[in-house]
Amino acid sequence: MGEGMRRFMIVRTFPPGALDNVDSATKRKVNTTNEANGARWIRSYANADRTRTFCVYEGIDEGSVRRAAAANGLPIDTVTEVPVDLLPN
Repeated sequence: MGEGMRRFMIVRTFPPGALDNVDSATKRKVNTTNEANGARWIRSYANADRTRTFCVYEGIDEGSVRRAAAANGLPIDTVTEVPVDLLPN
C-alpha cells in the first residue's frame, strides 16, 4: 500500500448488462480519473449475474474514493475502510 494510503471496500449495484462492455479502454479511463482524485483501484469481484461488485481501493481518505467514483459516474452503495488483513493461515 502506498505511503499515506488507506484501503477501502466499495460495494456497488449496477443494472443488468451494465458491466458487459467494460473493456481495457474503459478501465484506463477509470484508472486515470481515480489517480487524479487520489484513489487507486486494486481489484474487484462481481456476483454471478454481474449486478453487484465488491471493489478494493486505496485512497488518501474516504472522500478520495467517493470523488473518484462520482467523476467516473460509478454508483456507491457502501464504503468501508478495511485496514486489517486476516489471513487463512
